[in-house]
Amino acid sequence: MRILLDESLPRHLASHLHPHTASTVQQCGWAGKQNGELLALAASDFDLLLTADQNIPFQQHLPSFSISVMILHACSNRLEDLLPLLPAILTALETLMDGQVVHIPAQ
Repeated sequence: MRILLDESLPRHLASHLHPHTASTVQQCGWAGKQNGELLALAASDFDLLLTADQNIPFQQHLPSFSISVMILHACSNRLEDLLPLLPAILTALETLMDGQVVHIPAQ
């Protein structure tokens, strides 16, 4: 699966998503893009936007984009606070369907 990490997440999280391919918004040259534009750009190259932006479902009409969105809920966006979510993230990736929005709650 091709995963795009939103700017709100630490770039080092990408290395923990093996065997999936993960890139960051910054690596793609999309830093500073608004959510709607980012989703439109990402939809052609990625299967999933991984984010901690809990407002994205309220700001965007997600079914209009052909990319899934996974929203992480943790006490902070620091890598050490996100790593405990990895088992749930990887499990959710196994059954993820196109255009689906998945919330990964804090452990």
